[in-house]
Amino acid sequence: MTSFWSIWVIVLTLACLALILGLLLWNLKNYVGVKEGESCGHEFDGIEEINNPLPKWWTYMFFATFVWAVYYLAMYPGLGNFDGLAKWTSSNQGVTSIAESKEATEKALANGEYVQLDKQIIAAEERFGPIFEAFAQQDIETLAKDEKALEIGQRLFSQNCAQCHGSDARGGTGFPNLTDDAWLYGGTPDKIKETLLHGRIAAMPPWKDALGEQGVKEMTAYVLSLSGRKVNQKDAEAGKAKFAMCAACHGMDGKGSVAHNLPFGAPNLTDNIWLYGGSQRAVEETLNNGRAGVMPAWKDILGEDKVHLLTAYVYSLSQNKQ
Repeated sequence: MTSFWSIWVIVLTLACLALILGLLLWNLKNYVGVKEGESCGHEFDGIEEINNPLPKWWTYMFFATFVWAVYYLAMYPGLGNFDGLAKWTSSNQGVTSIAESKEATEKALANGEYVQLDKQIIAAEERFGPIFEAFAQQDIETLAKDEKALEIGQRLFSQNCAQCHGSDARGGTGFPNLTDDAWLYGGTPDKIKETLLHGRIAAMPPWKDALGEQGVKEMTAYVLSLSGRKVNQKDAEAGKAKFAMCAACHGMDGKGSVAHNLPFGAPNLTDNIWLYGGSQRAVEETLNNGRAGVMPAWKDILGEDKVHLLTAYVYSLSQNKQ
């Protein structure tokens, strides 16, 4: 946070506290001009307003919450860039591994700081780390048949992968279905683990300028025909003549990168499985504007042992369908 916004937050927060204290003190006195217990002269539907003060316990509760707010803001972060007298922080910023977190946390504790989240992460790692380490000694194909390993892998998947691929791993628009054995980068245990560890960056270039409107229409017809769809044959023939510009990634037969041992992640266009939709309109949109997909790397987030177990779970999803 910049100094300007830090000052802005501090001023507004303290101004609000001062206003609240002023209101509390102001309401301790009777400014209505009517003695306590007497009518204020307002009546509606038989209900008369009496000038009665708040119960004492209620007033004391308001003051107690005010005192607590002042104490909290003095001890913990809340006033702009002020760290608080207790030196508490939720985590060590910039830390990317358990080892770094442990080192940074021990240093913070030695300086009188309290790093809550990192202490909890380290405690969990010390407790569960040996379990993941033991699973990591087994090969992925063996783990894919181990019920206990798959149960833990499923939990890892739900916590980290389901947001994109869905709780059932069937994916959605722009997110691959992990249960159908149609892999963009390969579905072997090693390839899945490589994807999880290092992530993937996919790029389908836009062809609108190169092909023109009619060219996109013709290419769409040919691409759809590869999966057995009924299309305008004249357009499909014209699109086939232009498909050479796509063959570098998809192959001349359109079967994609995996079939030709290419590293591009280009999908198979002949299996009628579509990542962004297989309608004519969706394919035209892909050709016109291109597509960009990002699969994050999990090596630094989960660690290699957990990725190993997660790989086994993902691998088992497609194996169970066969």
